[in-house]
Amino acid sequence: MKAIYLSLGSNLGDREGHLREAIALLGAEGLRVLRVSSLYETEPMEVRGQPWFLNLVVEAETDLFPRQVLARIRKIELGLGRKRGRPKGPRTIDIDILLFGESVIETTDLTVPHPRLAERRFVLEPLVELVPELRHPVNRRTMRELLAATADQVVKRIAPLRDTRR
Repeated sequence: MKAIYLSLGSNLGDREGHLREAIALLGAEGLRVLRVSSLYETEPMEVRGQPWFLNLVVEAETDLFPRQVLARIRKIELGLGRKRGRPKGPRTIDIDILLFGESVIETTDLTVPHPRLAERRFVLEPLVELVPELRHPVNRRTMRELLAATADQVVKRIAPLRDTRR
């Protein structure tokens, strides 16, 4: 089993509901969810003029290969109404693979660790909540160290996510 970390975000409709539903669906797709960070509210970074995001990080484990996980999270996104229109635009759900064990992967459709992981406070805050001393597989810095370098970004911790069990 590989430990993996996924970033989930939503800025359309019932943001928290979309996140809860996505987490529930991960279990049906061969991923065992171990822990879920608190919710964080964040201003859109690259495309302004859209609703703010709710973000969180999921720690899970799986026997699946990275491309299998990618296909399954895309299926979840589609099932929850994700439309891939304008890049970085509004979305009901966005799920990114941040880390896949110690793997380093570079293909045309998948890069792990996520290429902008070290730049995004909205990802690092919830990661530090779960695994502050986890090291980035490429630059070997801890998540806590990476977070310190993003002090200029505003991320607001909201609360723990309400129970995702049905």
